[in-house]
Amino acid sequence: MTRFGVMKHLKILEGAGLITTRKVGRQKRHYLNPVPIRLIHDRWVSKYTAPMAAALVELKTVLEGSSVSGDAVQVYQIVIRATPERIWQSLTDPVFSRRYPFYMAVTSAFGIGDAIVWVDDKTGRTAVGGVILESDAPRRLVHTWVIRYDAAYSDETSRVTWLIEPVAPDLCRLTLTHDVTGAPLTASHVTNGWTLILSGIKTLLETGEPLVFTQ
Repeated sequence: MTRFGVMKHLKILEGAGLITTRKVGRQKRHYLNPVPIRLIHDRWVSKYTAPMAAALVELKTVLEGSSVSGDAVQVYQIVIRATPERIWQSLTDPVFSRRYPFYMAVTSAFGIGDAIVWVDDKTGRTAVGGVILESDAPRRLVHTWVIRYDAAYSDETSRVTWLIEPVAPDLCRLTLTHDVTGAPLTASHVTNGWTLILSGIKTLLETGEPLVFTQ
């Protein structure tokens, strides 16, 4: 395939929202965006058939000896019919964060250097902790990410960036970038989780109802 052929196909995929791009110096890097595929799954796969499908996929993975490994930088993107303020609130208000996967209450003063924690409502324990690195409401939020619910991940610190960009009146693009450089266990662990969280935020803000998800 020619270079121009590759560029044409990448442009089509980007237009469909199936890949996202990020400029690093003079390079333009492309990342698969699994969120739209997750939305198709949530719409067409019922909560009754999902466990069976997941079991079959896991069986295939185990028998074939394959595995899913995370990238050093993971980028997820979704368009939400909501104002920047509402999306910011969904990220920073425990009333909202309790209603999308994985149903945790977020707590922070959201100033630079402040701690940020996500508490599991079922157990009352801190599931994830971090520190606020940037806070520019309602546009950009950056914080560290340390998994606390499993000691196997507690030595790894990664970085999460939320970017809210208006694209039309009451329509915004939400981009989540998770830099897991130097955190290989976290990288492979969070891949599926982020697609659920972004799908849950979109569903909650657009319909007022939580995304049905059984852990």
